[in-house]
Amino acid sequence: MIMKPVDWRVATLFVQERHYSAVMPKLTKHYLGAYVDDELVGILTLGWGTNPMGTIRKMFPELTTADYYEIGKMCMDEKMPRNSESQMQSLTIKWMKENTPSVKYLYTWADGIVGKPGYVYQAANFLYGGFIWTDIYLSESGEKVHFRTIQRKMKKEMGRDDTKYGPRPNDKKMGELGFTRVWGKQFRYIYPINKTSKKYLKNSTMEWTREYPKDKD
Repeated sequence: MIMKPVDWRVATLFVQERHYSAVMPKLTKHYLGAYVDDELVGILTLGWGTNPMGTIRKMFPELTTADYYEIGKMCMDEKMPRNSESQMQSLTIKWMKENTPSVKYLYTWADGIVGKPGYVYQAANFLYGGFIWTDIYLSESGEKVHFRTIQRKMKKEMGRDDTKYGPRPNDKKMGELGFTRVWGKQFRYIYPINKTSKKYLKNSTMEWTREYPKDKD
C-alpha cells in the first residue's frame, strides 16, 4: 500500500459511495489516497474541524493551527483486510514527516456516540486524551448532520434574515425534518509526529495515555 495526494473530487466520490457519513469536511488541506497495485482502496483527509484554533489552544495554549492536522475523513474499501486502516494511518504519518515536516501532531476524534471507541487509532499507537459529551443529529438514512446544518435549515424555514443561524428544533420539528438527536461521547486521540513533539506533550493541558476506551465505554 502507498499513500499519495488525490483530487478532491476523486476523494469525495470514493467516500460518498462507502462511508456511513457522506459529508466531507470543509476545512481540508490534503486529500490522500491509499493505493494497492494502482487501485484506490482508501481515503484519508487532513485539515481542521469547525474550530481549528480553539481545538489546538485547548490542548496546547501556545500552539496554533500550523502545528497540527486533524483527520477529517477516513474511509477504507470493505474488501481490504482488517488492519488496513491502521496501515493507512501509519503511511499517512510517514507522508506527513516527508511533506509537512513542520506539523507537530496528527489529531482525531473517535465517535463513541455511534459506537466507535477508536480501535483503529489504538492499533496505530495514537495516545488517548479523554472524552467529551456531545450531541449529533442523524438523518433517516443514518448520516451524521452537524447542528449548524440543522440551524441553517431552521433559519430558512422561518424566513429569518436577522441572524446567522436559526434556533435548534424541538422534538416535534426534528421529526418533521426527519432527524433524530443523539447524545454520547467523543474520544480524543493524538499522534506526535516526531520525538520533539512527543516530549512537548508534557506542556499539554491534557493527560495523554494508552489507557484506551473499549466497547463498554
